[in-house]
Amino acid sequence: MTLVIRPATPADVPTMLGFVRDLAAFEKAPDAVETTEPMLHDALFGTAPAAEALIAELDGRAVGFAIFYLTFSTWTGKRGIWLDDLYIAPEARGQGAGAALLKALAGIAVDRGYARFEWWVLDWNTPAIDFYRAKGAVAQGEWTVQRVDGAALRTLAGRG
Repeated sequence: MTLVIRPATPADVPTMLGFVRDLAAFEKAPDAVETTEPMLHDALFGTAPAAEALIAELDGRAVGFAIFYLTFSTWTGKRGIWLDDLYIAPEARGQGAGAALLKALAGIAVDRGYARFEWWVLDWNTPAIDFYRAKGAVAQGEWTVQRVDGAALRTLAGRG
């Protein structure tokens, strides 16, 4: 078994979008994905990329990915990495691809001088939570996620 973690390329966009859809189905929100291939391509490889991506390959076949973007902390005065999606195909789980993606992302953060590497996980996804804890992740239990989108976003912007 040969495991490779590499930067995503434009040719990976269809595969990554398939992974996004698989992840949404796993997270019990299969109809929530609005992203299209052109949108994902532009977000990762357009003139002003919004995010970066890594691909996990086992024996030359893409089996997972990680999409991440930069954050900034006024408390540290440094950037950080926010992991938006990490997904490993079910048949490839337990073979080190997830751990290798986390290690690669942590390496990017360290190499670039970033202060943090963060993400969220659904509270019912205990296998993922256990995996992250084993890698040294610490829950930020005192924080709660807040979101404004759709009509509420337009109303808040005064455009409702």
